[in-house]
Amino acid sequence: MSTKNRADFYILAASDEDSRQQFFCRLSEKILGLGLQVFVQVPDEIRAGRLDEQLWSWRPDSFVPHALQGATPEAPITIGWGSELPAHRDVYVNLGLELPPEALQFKRIVEIVVQDDAILQASRSNYRLCKDQGLELHRRDMR
Repeated sequence: MSTKNRADFYILAASDEDSRQQFFCRLSEKILGLGLQVFVQVPDEIRAGRLDEQLWSWRPDSFVPHALQGATPEAPITIGWGSELPAHRDVYVNLGLELPPEALQFKRIVEIVVQDDAILQASRSNYRLCKDQGLELHRRDMR
């Protein structure tokens, strides 16, 4: 098994922010099933609150343990905004645009790409950054 850091780009057919968050909800269960911790970066505190609500209610038969950054107790999934990062370096999910250099410290980066011009442009730039940094790249076309 490779120990090289990796980046996964999930390409969706949809073009809206809600689809990105819904896909993250599904994906988060799979990542947690692997025993990994997740940091999901959103653009601002308002979107963090929306994602928090979505994780609580997205599936009635499911529980996805999560918390907003700075909350105690901590949870396997942390929703953050701004520059604060968690102590772990397992999985970084980018639901913003530009991938910050600090994200490259994580073992796995996840980009959820929807068909929105700004997101497509940012994702292309993030892909180049990951490629230039030597990450193992995986493109997953979900269309």
